[in-house]
Amino acid sequence: MSAQPKDIRVDDRHPDVEDTLETVRRGLGAKIKKLPSRLFYDERGSALFEAICEQPEYYLTRTEIAIMRDHAGDIADVIGPDVRLVEYGSGSGIKTRMLLEHLETPVAYVPVEISRTALMESVAELAMRFPNVPMQPVCADFTQPLRLPVASRSPRRTVIYFPGSTIGNFEAKDAVKILRQMRAEMSDGGGVLIGVDLKKDVAEIEAAYNDEAGITRDFTLNMLVRLNREIGTDFDVDAFRHRARYNVLAGRIETSLVSTKQQVVHVRDEAFSFRADEAMHVEYSCKYSLDDFAQMANKAGLSVAQVWMDEDRRFSVQYLVRSTPVVA
Repeated sequence: MSAQPKDIRVDDRHPDVEDTLETVRRGLGAKIKKLPSRLFYDERGSALFEAICEQPEYYLTRTEIAIMRDHAGDIADVIGPDVRLVEYGSGSGIKTRMLLEHLETPVAYVPVEISRTALMESVAELAMRFPNVPMQPVCADFTQPLRLPVASRSPRRTVIYFPGSTIGNFEAKDAVKILRQMRAEMSDGGGVLIGVDLKKDVAEIEAAYNDEAGITRDFTLNMLVRLNREIGTDFDVDAFRHRARYNVLAGRIETSLVSTKQQVVHVRDEAFSFRADEAMHVEYSCKYSLDDFAQMANKAGLSVAQVWMDEDRRFSVQYLVRSTPVVA
């Protein structure tokens, strides 16, 4: 792990063990078992996700990076000078670096990431590359309302950066909720810069979540390894398998951990039964048409100001601004 720069203080609001315990109890006790995808991201989970991004089947990352390489200057011009850039789920920071290289006199960079290790490795590298940009890392679950750190000088605007098509991991009502949260957290005149994966050939989409090397399988199963270690569950990891299928009607990949046998899992003093072939949902990956996403953004009081895409229209980077007052 890279050394943490001495002048950077981390605002640590990582969910505690009791919070995770309650989340798992609630998810396993539901009629249809479900665990949130944020539980993927311990240190190993973050490393496995970075490995997924390098797989030949995983078109999303390389396509978004290509869009940023071709259009980062134009994007920076739209965002304007003296911005406070707040990034949800900062990850490795590759795309952020491409953006920061073009921004004019940014006031601060505020990465919000649930994996402390991934957060500090990314910040340490960016701090070396951009010594004049104040770094204000926040270790937290970005799906919860944030108290943004106070910048050393007043920004002209706040822009929320949400790359990687992570918005697709939320069901429609939850995606609207998080877009509304972004709308509230950005300043007047601010915006949201967001990665949105687009609908395309089903075989290409499914391959991205079922890579031949099995990295995505390991990533999904690592959630159980993490829970066993951190909260003392007794998942038999070998008795679950990864499954990712595209639901054409819903327009999304649905990823599950499927029990290969009848079994019981314990969470402290509570027992939860699994049937053979019972699926526990762990992630959605929604795909959109441009109209689909524009309509969803509008429900959050946002409008699409500009869209950048690759030549094959496989992926998009979109800039959203406030439109109408949010309807309750």
